[in-house]
Amino acid sequence: MPEITWEEPYCAEGSACYRIGVDGGGNSYIAIAGREDAYLTDSADALRQLIRDIKAGKADHLLAD
Repeated sequence: MPEITWEEPYCAEGSACYRIGVDGGGNSYIAIAGREDAYLTDSADALRQLIRDIKAGKADHLLAD
């Protein structure tokens, strides 16, 4: 597992909390807070766009368990 530095969780009202992280190789990560061992990794630009889409309500169906 890469050495990931996680930011403080981002928690939206009524939904799960997410954390963004980076490693020394320039990769970016996103995970549900408390479940950082099950993360998604991609370029920083791709994850920024994913977060923008989620905040804009375009991906609400992806967040349901």
